[in-house]
Amino acid sequence: MGGGSGVVRACHPEPTLSVTALMTALSAASGRGPTACALIGAAVMCGQLSVGWCNDLVDAARDTAAGRTDKPLAAGTAARGAVAAATAAALAACVVLSLAAGRAAGAAHLTGVAAAWAYNLGIKRTAASWVPYALAFGLLPAFVTLGLPGRPWPPAWAMAAGALLGVGAHFTNVLPDIDADLAAGVRGLPQRLGRQRSRVLAPLPLLAASAVLVLGPPGPVGRAGWAALAVTAGLAAATTAATSAGARPGSRLPFLATLGMAMTAVALLVLNGGSLAPS
Repeated sequence: MGGGSGVVRACHPEPTLSVTALMTALSAASGRGPTACALIGAAVMCGQLSVGWCNDLVDAARDTAAGRTDKPLAAGTAARGAVAAATAAALAACVVLSLAAGRAAGAAHLTGVAAAWAYNLGIKRTAASWVPYALAFGLLPAFVTLGLPGRPWPPAWAMAAGALLGVGAHFTNVLPDIDADLAAGVRGLPQRLGRQRSRVLAPLPLLAASAVLVLGPPGPVGRAGWAALAVTAGLAAATTAATSAGARPGSRLPFLATLGMAMTAVALLVLNGGSLAPS
């Protein structure tokens, strides 16, 4: 039972395509050629596909018990065997494509993919749920630079910003589903903190990521950098004010504001791609 469209939906297509687009753009901004950009993009997509499918496979029984009709495996629109086969194929392709970009670069990317799998397999139910996100996103710039001649590591500010962006992405991703997660027994850090405190804290790592991306690269800060930082600070203040004022439990304003901050930080990371490699 179930068809190809269900298998596609089970891969979490939105974050898969978003991270793939981010890494392809970051590779191009850093000066990598079209072939290298395509290789990095393909490796990242395969890694993200494997992570998304793994997530739904691990959660299938719990999603079925909760009546999650938005989950293809729980709704019966995707067959477990087909998703398992797709997961294995995507992971194998990720290993081959990652190492084809260079052993050091491939090792960095595969470490991040392994962290994401570890999250799916159990860490997401612990107070350390943020660690895999920080590690995986922090290593993304390394996947770009370690394939360059001399295999340079990216500057510390780029890896720090990536890690902060990952923590912010974790909170942003969890915010809409905290109550459902708690009912299902998922007790990661945001769930342990609760909806109200998580809404307040979610903008902070994203604001910090934007600050690092504006102030970290060499050279003077341009108008675009200050404007992006002002936008991020304004969104953070709006989120905190809405939460303090007692925004209704179902309000999507804090989530949308936090998502806007994440998009601003991603844009700053891509704009600073030219500063990743040593001159």
